[in-house]
Amino acid sequence: MTTTTPRSRLWRPAVAAAAATAVIAGVAAAAPDGRKAPSPRLSLIAASGSVTLDSWKDDPGVYLDLGTYLTAENSPLELRVTRKSYKDPVVATQVIRQGKKTITRTLPKGTVKDFSGLPGFLRITVTDAAGKTVINRTESFCPNNASGRVRPDAPATSKYPESCPVNPFTLGSVWGVENGWASNTYAGYYSGPVALAVGKYTAKVSVTKRYRDLFKIADKPRTVKVTVRERGGEEEGTGAASRSATAHGSHAAGHGSGHSAGHAAGHAGHIAPRSPAPASATNGAGPSYNVGHGPHAPAPAALPWALKRQGLRALRGGDGPGRTDGSRQAPAAQPLAKRPAGKARVPDVPKPDLRSLPAFGITVGEGDGSAPGKDFLAFSANVWNAGPAQLVVDGFRAPGKELMDAYQYFYDASGKQVGYTPTGTMEWDPRPGHEHWHFTDFASYRLLKADRKETVRSGKEAFCLANTDAVDYTVKNANWHPYNTDLATACGQENSISVREVLDVGSGDTYTQDLPGQSFDITGLPNGTYYIQVLANPEKRLKETDLTNNSALRKVVLGGKPGARTVTVPAHGLIDAN
Repeated sequence: MTTTTPRSRLWRPAVAAAAATAVIAGVAAAAPDGRKAPSPRLSLIAASGSVTLDSWKDDPGVYLDLGTYLTAENSPLELRVTRKSYKDPVVATQVIRQGKKTITRTLPKGTVKDFSGLPGFLRITVTDAAGKTVINRTESFCPNNASGRVRPDAPATSKYPESCPVNPFTLGSVWGVENGWASNTYAGYYSGPVALAVGKYTAKVSVTKRYRDLFKIADKPRTVKVTVRERGGEEEGTGAASRSATAHGSHAAGHGSGHSAGHAAGHAGHIAPRSPAPASATNGAGPSYNVGHGPHAPAPAALPWALKRQGLRALRGGDGPGRTDGSRQAPAAQPLAKRPAGKARVPDVPKPDLRSLPAFGITVGEGDGSAPGKDFLAFSANVWNAGPAQLVVDGFRAPGKELMDAYQYFYDASGKQVGYTPTGTMEWDPRPGHEHWHFTDFASYRLLKADRKETVRSGKEAFCLANTDAVDYTVKNANWHPYNTDLATACGQENSISVREVLDVGSGDTYTQDLPGQSFDITGLPNGTYYIQVLANPEKRLKETDLTNNSALRKVVLGGKPGARTVTVPAHGLIDAN
């Protein structure tokens, strides 16, 4: 089975003024054959000629954040990455915009393998002081990496998404480098650390020939002098114990934001601690593909070099009042000031279309202290919105009441609210890993026998709706920058009087496998074939475009014996990930 680790979106760095000259010079490169390069014109640049990388005594390994960027001039680099179904391969199409004219071209078969970026885009070689090559490797490139403007007349903001999705059941993605912007080529936590002793090195970074030919990028490698220094736990605030704590939710350097989340905060120490080493976003036994709603913060990306150069002292991370760990940015959407008035009605306007992804992150394990001697089948589930309209639900609480009354809202093409309907309730969930208001009956999970008819185990899950996964940003009206993604505030606090929960078009909401109530008790079940069913909107209380596509099945085969159960997860089409 394939194993995938969370994609950690880098911070959007503000390219240091000292690097501006190098950036502007880099974008002026001509096409390799001397003719004017077709739009867009892409160039590899280095923000500086030298970087300092840290190696820790108690956590060896160096992350090759060399401060190199890919720039786009004349027009943006824009790629639409899709698959027709889980039986079809992933394909990429380049969209070239020249004024009002739009040209598309399908990239060669096999250019992309999944939605995590362009594989083998960069060649990185590192030589030591004696000229010996100590590293020679290729790395992928996500165009949606941390980025910043390289000239003052470039668009003030980038319209492109801020990460490359890694959910195994992603259906469509949009990648881009905005015109006049530069995107960090650093592969983040996809690349992993390298072994480099303390000393001086020279790194050469180049775009591989395949992509130089494909995008007409000049063959101009960038050379960066590298100093590796060793640091240890004796430095204030940077010891193993401190970094261990941050790895579980209090330190999220540069993970997935272009907004205000995770801004630098004051720190008692004098040197910014390095981000913790990569770790699973949850404490489950199996892989986790996204941050979801796990009890632990996701593994952050290493701090981008450009931010280090600006003297960043410390970062505050983790979900909490007024902030997030960086994977979910944006302030919470605000509910209406009061309950809707007038007669409830469901107008003839666009509505959301809720769909379920097949279960993933499937594992088996024994019960903890609360359920000793039992075997559980754990999994992750995602319900997403295919649009063309947002799902918007407000909850209102009468003083002293335990439940909120929930209402679904409807909007016309101009964004004006034109109707509403009661849609159940919201309840406060005090369990660890939740601790927010849940919209009830949003989804249910069932374990079906091989005939797919008889339910042998079932459970309902109330959801705090948040846009944790970019499932398909190519659908109509997909929002590439969804709001209501801050779980620290999006679903309220115990004393909230009202909340608004939104599932935006193109985005899905994943609950990870190690949350309470997310698993099936399989203690008494015989070995054999079963199906995990994820069912959106089971009571059909929410008004949708289509109610026939709410269910998804994932085949599993149980084996082993009590206390040592096993699960085999066959491939789902071309998706060979459990």
